[in-house]
Amino acid sequence: MVTQYAFFFNAAACSGCKACQMACKDRNDLEPGVLWRRVYEVAGGGWEKKGEVWVPSVVAYNVSMACNHCEKPVCGLSCPVKAIWKREDGIVFVDTASCIGCRYCEWACPYTALRFDATTNTVSKCDFCYEAVDAGGPPACVAACPQRALDFGDLAELRKKYGETRQVFPLPDPSQTDPALVIKPHRDSARAAERAAEVANWEEV
Repeated sequence: MVTQYAFFFNAAACSGCKACQMACKDRNDLEPGVLWRRVYEVAGGGWEKKGEVWVPSVVAYNVSMACNHCEKPVCGLSCPVKAIWKREDGIVFVDTASCIGCRYCEWACPYTALRFDATTNTVSKCDFCYEAVDAGGPPACVAACPQRALDFGDLAELRKKYGETRQVFPLPDPSQTDPALVIKPHRDSARAAERAAEVANWEEV
């Protein structure tokens, strides 16, 4: 029995094609400017002179991120009308019919997973494609990834299979919310800070 659904992301395999992002947007018929899953392009470094030779010190990788259906969802704690709730299997939902558009949840979430829609004056986010999951299928993002860089399942089982890592640059400290997420880091992620890496596509995400 699943007690906490979670996502797995393999940064070492992600090519940055954004098929996951597009599949999510298509399945959920999201308005322009509203993205429930986003692919962050991380880049840093440059060139270093070693002797008479210039060598590259570039770091570059991608991070695909949606709502992490956290074990401690601070978005729900911040909602004054209790429009955010968590199912027994860990999936966190937003009741848009109850949402008053105050955006407290959006500000509280360190992953910026909640997205405000000005046309409806409500917030929305990834719902784990719960209808597909309940029917025995995968979330749209997982199904769409050509590199198989995304997976899903019970958090405890994913940790056994892939490890305990939950944070790579630019993600926040996981102790804030205990995200239901497991990551296989890209080899460049360990050098991101020393190479002054930054998100190269803020205007998109």
